[in-house]
Amino acid sequence: MTTKPLRLGVNVDHVATIRNARGGPRPDPVRAALLAIEAGADGITAHLREDRRHITDADMARLKAAISKPLNFEMAATGQMLDIALATAPHAVCLVPEKRTERTTEGGLDVIGGHDYLAPYVDQLTRGGVRVSLFIEPSPESIDAAVSIKAPVVELHTGAWCHAVEVGDLALADREFARVQEAAAYAGGRGLEVHAGHGLDYDTARRVSALPQIVELNIGHFLVGEAVFVGLAEAIRRMRQAMEEGRAAAG
Repeated sequence: MTTKPLRLGVNVDHVATIRNARGGPRPDPVRAALLAIEAGADGITAHLREDRRHITDADMARLKAAISKPLNFEMAATGQMLDIALATAPHAVCLVPEKRTERTTEGGLDVIGGHDYLAPYVDQLTRGGVRVSLFIEPSPESIDAAVSIKAPVVELHTGAWCHAVEVGDLALADREFARVQEAAAYAGGRGLEVHAGHGLDYDTARRVSALPQIVELNIGHFLVGEAVFVGLAEAIRRMRQAMEEGRAAAG
């Protein structure tokens, strides 16, 4: 099959996390987004949580006004978030699960059990001119549900695989990567655009980039952490290099 171009979406949530730890305006996630684009990001991702623990409503409005690349608005499926997303009119919305008690997103959206609840959100956002993706577990059942809901894009949750790699459980890592690989092929075969994200670093991004069906990676926490040591622009350049190396293996 012909290998499609691979995009990098940079998530700026944790720039806002650092800002909010002390209060005040710095570091500014909008400045980080502009720098990320200059360094090679194809788009900017930001998650407006119900508790506003990092990105705020004002951040979303400023990002939409300031950046020249697509804005990917991550949100829970709630009426309030739907209204904000339609008013903001981002390029894309990614529907994600959300719990106040979680430190970060713990898994994929329950698109099977939540099918009838989620379908109207996908419909209203689509009619509003917004491309919709669903952040899901890498399973055929979740992919089938996404197709039934009429979402054109799925983002495969890579967190379980990346965690297994981090803790050195190679057998589990191999099983989890196989799930991602099989899900990417299955989703592509069902006509969905396939993205991936959560927990990716240089090495895991390089490996997942070799899957030809995946056309976008969304990465945030690792890049913000690396920026402490090498700067955000350099971290993004290194990530792009890793992605390109992985993509070359797919060709």
